Amino acid sequence: MRKLGLRSDPRRAMLRNMTTSLLKEERMETTLTRAKEVRRLAEKMISLGKRGDLHARRQAMSYLLDETVVKKLFDEVAPRYEERAGGYTRIMKTGYRRGDSAPMALIELV
Repeated sequence: MRKLGLRSDPRRAMLRNMTTSLLKEERMETTLTRAKEVRRLAEKMISLGKRGDLHARRQAMSYLLDETVVKKLFDEVAPRYEERAGGYTRIMKTGYRRGDSAPMALIELV
């Protein structure tokens, strides 16, 4: 796991927020390294959604911050990927941020 210049608690909170936002909006722009970390977590959440049982729903609920996002994950997002074995997200590089030249990327659900 990448440290992203943060201590463990703020890093975990940021990744939970970003994963929740990605599943809610289905696309977001962030730095390349953060996008790669969010991809890991979002794909785990979609795999939980594909399982669809009560335990998977409770596991997703314990990680994601919004109940409506969990409902959307299990009712809309996961059924889209029923035939797919993995690779639910796409990362596209978009250039460099003006302030610090950090590589930026767009992450979206396929």
